[in-house]
Amino acid sequence: MDKVEGGCHCGAVRFEAEVDTGSGIECNCSYCAKAAPLLAFTSADRFRQTAGEDRLTDYRFNKMAIAHLFCSACGISAFGRGTGPGGQEMAAINLRCVDGIDLASVARQPFDGAAL
Repeated sequence: MDKVEGGCHCGAVRFEAEVDTGSGIECNCSYCAKAAPLLAFTSADRFRQTAGEDRLTDYRFNKMAIAHLFCSACGISAFGRGTGPGGQEMAAINLRCVDGIDLASVARQPFDGAAL
């Protein structure tokens, strides 16, 4: 696990997390195909939003299970929240929003969200 910090483009929304930054999931669902996040998941207890709770807008679709959160000022989705398959609360970190990350070193794992 890596300890990371990150946030949206304008800096209003910030977070800290412990997450594996060695690989990220690229989903092809209707949302991710357009927004292009590179996601790494961590448990809710390893995630902390440090700024901008009042700036978040929540978008949900399909089963309404995942809170696709984005900054109401700049529109960037730095993270999302949801429940994992076992019922555990999770945070989905958009690795593209992690400060100082070398995105070229992140292994990509395709996920067929379009088939869900």
